[in-house]
Amino acid sequence: MSAPAATADLTHPANPDLLPLLGRTPMARIRTALPFPQPGFWAKLEYLGAGGMKARPAVAMLRGARARGELRPGATVVESTSGTLGIGLAFAGQALGHPVVLVGDAELEPSMRQLLRSYGAALEIVERPARHGGWQAARLARVRRVLRRHPHAYWPDQYNNPDNAAGYHTMAQEIIGRMDHLDTLVCSVGTGGHSAGLIGPLRGRWPGLRVIGVDAVGSATFGQPARARLMRGLGSSIHPRNVAHQAFDEVHWVGPAEAADACRRLAAHSFVSGGWSTGAVALVAAWAARTDTGAAVATVFPDGPHRYLGTIYDDAYCRTHRLGPEHAAVRPVEIPHPGAVEVAGWARCRTVTDPLGGRR
Repeated sequence: MSAPAATADLTHPANPDLLPLLGRTPMARIRTALPFPQPGFWAKLEYLGAGGMKARPAVAMLRGARARGELRPGATVVESTSGTLGIGLAFAGQALGHPVVLVGDAELEPSMRQLLRSYGAALEIVERPARHGGWQAARLARVRRVLRRHPHAYWPDQYNNPDNAAGYHTMAQEIIGRMDHLDTLVCSVGTGGHSAGLIGPLRGRWPGLRVIGVDAVGSATFGQPARARLMRGLGSSIHPRNVAHQAFDEVHWVGPAEAADACRRLAAHSFVSGGWSTGAVALVAAWAARTDTGAAVATVFPDGPHRYLGTIYDDAYCRTHRLGPEHAAVRPVEIPHPGAVEVAGWARCRTVTDPLGGRR
């Protein structure tokens, strides 16, 4: 077990000048063959925004907590992260004047740890996954211990906090302002925040909008059994309440070989690329654009490539983990129900159910 982190930096004041930097990210037209030629889809490049994609919900969650009196001025914020939300919370902490303590795990890359600390966040690392719930459950258990040490601290609880979803309403308005029409939205699903935050406003504008959720092989979010996953930031070993299961028309599970192959193709032919979530949604968005002739398809690229130079973009790593194109499925296998079979690669299901049902 790692030693407790030092108390987060209490000295920096709020810097509200950061807040106007939120959002207004560009949309790119992606025509790369993934892996087959396709007519093109639109991708919102969230990694080009200050604080990254998760800065939007991070600011929304802290502002909401302050408005309700749950977060005192200058109080510490404590949260679990696999990396991306940590960057967003570091941004929100600086902008709003709150020290931030982040709980990561042993698989958090050294470069990400250095970056989070450079942004002023204190970092705690759990060394072993929990028997049930994996790294997420282990991190959440450590969060509760940190909160006991900081009795006035605030835990945003990103998986179950409706302010997480509300933080993406600005992104929805940016998409509406950019596009004349939208037929299909492809969303990666981790905490469930950005899909829940986009679907309502976009369906308000385009009522017939088709929504495709993209999950990771080995994720429990849509009713598959949870197991260890190579990909980070996509999928979940727990059941976030933010996931709006009823809003999805279908779900695709994507494996690491398919996601890595898509990322490398994007980098080589579209210049814009990213990590596991970006590769996964790009693959499914290209499939949707190819199979639904004439449809306007959009997705969100959550992050850029720089965090993944030692994994997705490293030849030796890809050989070791069998991530080459020869290991990637080129079409989804269709299954009738999420519980019908445990998927091992790219799969599609047009029956979407909440695995917890009435227990939520």
